[in-house]
Amino acid sequence: MFDKLCVIGVGLMGGSVARAARINALSNNILGYGRLEDLENLEAAKRLGVIDNYTLHIEEAVKDADCVVIATPVESIESILALLQPVWSDRTIYTDVGSTKGSVVAAAQRVFGVVPSNFVLAHPIAGGEQSGVEAAVDDLFVNKRLIISPLNHTCQDALQQIRSFWERCGSEVSLMDVEKHDAILAATSHLPHVLAFALVEMLGHQDEQNEIFNYAAGGFRDFTRIASSDPTMWRDICLANKNEIIPLLQQTRAQLEKIQSLLEHDDGQQLFEIFAYANTARQRFLNQFEGNMTKTITFKVQPGGMLQGEARVPGDKSMSHRSIMLGSLADGVTHVKGFLEAEDALATLQAFRDMGVEIEGPVDGCLTIHGVGKHGLKAPKNDLYLGNSGTSMRLLSGLLAGQSFNSVLTGDKSLSGRPMKRVTEPLALMGADIKATENGTAPLYITGKAGQLHGIDYVMPMASAQVKSCLLLAGMYAAGETSVTEPAPTRDHTERMLSGFSYPVKQQGSKVSITAEGKLTAADIDVPSDISSAAFFLVGASIAPGSDLLLKHVGINPTRTGVIDILRLMGANIEVLNERIVGGEPVADLHVVYSPLTGIDIPEALVPLAIDEFPVLFVAAACAKGQTRLSGAEELRVKESDRIQVMADGLQILGVDAQPTHDGMVIQGGAIGGGTVTSHGDHRIAMAFSIAGLRANADITILDCANVNTSFPEFKDLVHRLGLALVCEES
Repeated sequence: MFDKLCVIGVGLMGGSVARAARINALSNNILGYGRLEDLENLEAAKRLGVIDNYTLHIEEAVKDADCVVIATPVESIESILALLQPVWSDRTIYTDVGSTKGSVVAAAQRVFGVVPSNFVLAHPIAGGEQSGVEAAVDDLFVNKRLIISPLNHTCQDALQQIRSFWERCGSEVSLMDVEKHDAILAATSHLPHVLAFALVEMLGHQDEQNEIFNYAAGGFRDFTRIASSDPTMWRDICLANKNEIIPLLQQTRAQLEKIQSLLEHDDGQQLFEIFAYANTARQRFLNQFEGNMTKTITFKVQPGGMLQGEARVPGDKSMSHRSIMLGSLADGVTHVKGFLEAEDALATLQAFRDMGVEIEGPVDGCLTIHGVGKHGLKAPKNDLYLGNSGTSMRLLSGLLAGQSFNSVLTGDKSLSGRPMKRVTEPLALMGADIKATENGTAPLYITGKAGQLHGIDYVMPMASAQVKSCLLLAGMYAAGETSVTEPAPTRDHTERMLSGFSYPVKQQGSKVSITAEGKLTAADIDVPSDISSAAFFLVGASIAPGSDLLLKHVGINPTRTGVIDILRLMGANIEVLNERIVGGEPVADLHVVYSPLTGIDIPEALVPLAIDEFPVLFVAAACAKGQTRLSGAEELRVKESDRIQVMADGLQILGVDAQPTHDGMVIQGGAIGGGTVTSHGDHRIAMAFSIAGLRANADITILDCANVNTSFPEFKDLVHRLGLALVCEES
């Protein structure tokens, strides 16, 4: 990319730039520059192979250079620019790595009068606790953000080349103006360093007499880790960006004084609200900021194996969502056991904390929800971020439509592409005010219509438990009766749990009705294991010879057992043992033993009862003798992915004759081969192709598996323990 790359300042940052350029073949000749006092460091850089050579003369350093990277501390950039000014070349691209851009602009203006157009301001948000070239690494910038701050007159060609350079070093590049950059970095980087340094300095003096540090635990270590950073560098950064840092220190002081006052007055509720909001805000940061930087997760499955033993899969996701929602709206304290501690259910939990509900846990699947009553939710201070959870967004849209406050529902890229008109249109018939994008997708802007909703009699065009539940929750705040009629039975967890919380619900055949005349009373909930999660193991044990598996405490709600019925029609050997009722929900242990499967035409009446389980049922069909045909399942095309097309594509890669139709698939059973497939970020696709490895004749690699954590974070460990040779790789 650059025939000659000159790095000015070959320390941790400059050395890592040089190493990254070398390993990614971005330069044929890397030259380091420094002053006489830098000689020892430059010699070490050459000895370590970080640079090809070095010089102490600026003219020699930049002569014929295609790119010059200034990697010195921010306080020395002006002196470096002054050295460069007499030998500045319009044919060279210049850039920097400084963490304060306003000071760099001011320095360049003092030296040149105006910032040269071929000087591209950049800042890699990366670093380390050690300094010097010995600490330099070639992957320092991989999966890290890199901010470029172009000016109005910055040369576009130079900008694009620097952007390409950093992207090829592994960085995620964003463009941001100078003022915004410095304000954001002051809040997210500079202020935390100041606080860490201040706390350790304060306690350090006390430790000299009281030995405080002898009793400091991991939390103190983690919080104060950044105080190990280079004090000289951070002194200079803070002085360079003091105009942004000082107001933040003033705000921090005011917040600490507020907390001090709450402690003095024993105001536990206000303390909880501050801590709970902080907890949620940090999770939102992890989801929205770090979520873009997360490592890629790949599953690699060796062929063969069998599933043997016994296991209890995680709690039912649908019930976990609803336990949070209804427990929060109940009068009194609700205790939940078996809560699914996965990202989707946690998104619902965080949303209700955002709306002022005190929720303790989860700890080992246990929660304590301090209900605020049907009308006790508070306006969230920020958008409600729901990650990948379609259930959270669709159900909350109904619940929030009848509140006295406005709200905004957002989600990740996948959720933001899923259709929401199926709930917003019937809600509009009830008088709700919800605005979506032109495509009918999130974000959803909800204007609270407390006391203004009215009941409707809605006949659903397509069977959907989420739509039904959304309208029932809205009906709790609507005048008159709200009725929903289903074209086919769907899961009835909402109706059952409403009754469990003593809220009146009327069922007449396929119609369910609700009014605003009722209240929720706190109840204890024991969430059974999720049959959707159990389905992967039911199929796995059914297709792998020698398998003998017991799945314990699985929910067998009759609106969810379509997967069992379909597998039995195909010849699966599944016994339902120890049936019982727990918290109003039927539960049983499922014993499954390998049995040869035969292809079938799947009855359309069973489709809504197994809609989430079809990805792994397609794998069962691929292992069955003869043809399996599915129709009436067009809803599969609007899930986390187009599950019909994605599964057909993947099965074809593995050598299976799988032909997609507009509302299903036709699969000719036979051998499953090896290959590389992608889940397209869909957790159920990733797990389904993992199970296919039990009958494959070669290795299967599944790409983009991070979203397995949305529903079943323990999957990879549990399936490996039971007998599948699955390895999880992060990169």
